[in-house]
Amino acid sequence: MTPSAIIFDLDGVLADSEPWWSEIDAKLLDEYGVTYHGEHHQQVAGVSYRLAVEFYKKAFSLSLPTEEMMRRRGEIATEFFANRIGLFPNVKEVLEELRRMKLHLAVATSSVSASARPFLDRHQLTGFFEAVVTGEQVEQGKPAPDIYLCAADKLGIPADACLVIEDALPGVAAAKAAKMCVAAIPDKRFVDPREYEKNADYVLNSLQELPELIRASGIVATTTDKDRRPP
Repeated sequence: MTPSAIIFDLDGVLADSEPWWSEIDAKLLDEYGVTYHGEHHQQVAGVSYRLAVEFYKKAFSLSLPTEEMMRRRGEIATEFFANRIGLFPNVKEVLEELRRMKLHLAVATSSVSASARPFLDRHQLTGFFEAVVTGEQVEQGKPAPDIYLCAADKLGIPADACLVIEDALPGVAAAKAAKMCVAAIPDKRFVDPREYEKNADYVLNSLQELPELIRASGIVATTTDKDRRPP
C-alpha cells in the first residue's frame, strides 16, 4: 500500500531556508542587545516559534514578553522569505510527478502564514497543495503532533495513510507522534544523517529520491487498530 497523502515541511525541505535562520535570529536578538552567531541553531531548528523564542530567552536571560519576540521573529522571517530564500533544486518537478501519481499534497510548517504563504505564491507552488497549515494555526507546535494531524484532517486522509517529509528531528518526532510514516532529508551542511536513522522510517539524500521511494515501497505507518482514524 502506498500513501494517499504526502505532507511536507517547508523549511529545509522545499525552501532552502536553514542557512538563513541563524541570520534571522541574529537580527532578532540584536534588537534586544544580544550578539548571536548561530551557535544554537541545532537547538531551535524545526521547532515552533514559541519554543525557539523561549529557548533564546533562557539562553540569553531575556525578560521580554514571548509574544512580542514571536511577532518580531515572524516579521523578520517574512522579509527574508520574500526577498532572499529560494527553493531547493527540482522541487516543482518532484511535486508535478507526485501529482501525476494521484497523491494528495499538503504543507505543514512552523513558519507563520505571513512568510510561508507568500513564499509558496512567489515560487508558484500554492496550486500543488490542497492544504497549507502554518504555525499559528495550532495550539502546540512541533515536536507535538498537532500540525500534522491538522493537515491530515484538512486533507480528509487518515493519519496512517500520510507520509511526512521532514528535515529536522523535532519535525520527525511530531510526525511519529501523529502515527505517520516519515521520510527525512537531513541537511548535511548542519546535521549528521546518521542521527536520523533510528527516528525516521526512511532517510533520503534529496527530495528527488521521493517519487522512486513511493513507487518502490509499500509505505504505511505502523499503527494499532485503535490508533487508526476512520476514512
